[in-house]
Amino acid sequence: MSGVSESTAAASTTAPNIRVSGFTRVLIAVYGILAIAATGRSFYQIATKFEVAPVAYTLSAVAAVIYILATVALVAPGRAWFRVAVVAIGIELLGVLVVGVISIAQPELFPADTVWSQFGRGYGFVPLVLPILGLWSLARTAKAARW
Repeated sequence: MSGVSESTAAASTTAPNIRVSGFTRVLIAVYGILAIAATGRSFYQIATKFEVAPVAYTLSAVAAVIYILATVALVAPGRAWFRVAVVAIGIELLGVLVVGVISIAQPELFPADTVWSQFGRGYGFVPLVLPILGLWSLARTAKAARW
């Protein structure tokens, strides 16, 4: 043997992540792209013109954090990360719906757009559709894994 005990070798290998296959890979890629886009946008907005629309720009930063967390949680294996993904994507859906409604009903509260303004219109409504698809994908995974 190469000096590595069998128990050490077994401990270093992890079970494959059943969530990272097929359609979920596309979701992970889209979440990663949105995470980068929302992070860059919110960083620029907060750094250069925060006083113009502090609520909107703070919400963009919150969206960025949620997209980052969702991306990591979708990739990471295990039940705990599965739960983190469900919570993060659930909060994302709630945020898109609440901010979407408020930004249409009372646009004066949002002098500048957020990622979630008008249900993600500035991002081709991807922020509205993505959490629905994400939760659907997680539900399929949970059913397959019997979690």
